[in-house]
Amino acid sequence: MLAAIKLARPFPAPRVARQVRWLSSSLSRRSDALFVHRDTPHNNPGISFEFTPENLKRANEIISHYPPQYKKAAVIPLLDLGQRQNKGWTSISVMNYVARLLEMPPMRVYEVATFYTMFNREPIGENFVQVCTTTPCMLRGSTEILETVCSHLGGLKPGQTTKDDKFTVIEVECQGACSNAPMMVVNDDFYEDLTPTTTKAILDAFSKGTKPKPGPQSGRHTSENSAGLTALTSKPYGPGEHCLPEFQ
Repeated sequence: MLAAIKLARPFPAPRVARQVRWLSSSLSRRSDALFVHRDTPHNNPGISFEFTPENLKRANEIISHYPPQYKKAAVIPLLDLGQRQNKGWTSISVMNYVARLLEMPPMRVYEVATFYTMFNREPIGENFVQVCTTTPCMLRGSTEILETVCSHLGGLKPGQTTKDDKFTVIEVECQGACSNAPMMVVNDDFYEDLTPTTTKAILDAFSKGTKPKPGPQSGRHTSENSAGLTALTSKPYGPGEHCLPEFQ
């Protein structure tokens, strides 16, 4: 009887290996920017920083634009002001000083400084060259412009600084001057409609300590059609013209 019961019991079903569904099968790609601070001899909290009297006056004027309970909203313009005073880069001391001035937790200031690419976390050269290589500029030859900049400055690679600390070159995405592609930004100025020849002339001018005229380098004034006016060539309509009589 017992043997019959044992024979009647079904055998356990074999276990099926559980299949794991991964959210992504692509390899991770790490950024070349370090978002976690590491103390160095040139960037550590022990290095003092404070605004000059002129910049402190400017900072207080900026803060006055916001209600007292929202003065932390001035963190971006104050970090920019600190970066300009600190020779173009935002050190940990600049961030801590802005945090104290705005009565913010330092971590909140760090979050802003590491999020926006306008804040340079490491020292840069006297002339900060940003070459746009996004799609419109690429279609107009930005690859050649970037190669011209790097080779003309002694064989630099994007992200590097010349030995005399005069130039730092980086590759960036859209600077918002697509109608005048290819273009680059040097410090605060746009240089547009570039060719390898005009690019070299601009760099040579900065190298000599002079500032070339910003804007299009092709003779255009802004972003007008280089072939001449093709639209709106007739006299504009007057008020009510071409309207039905009842609407005149």
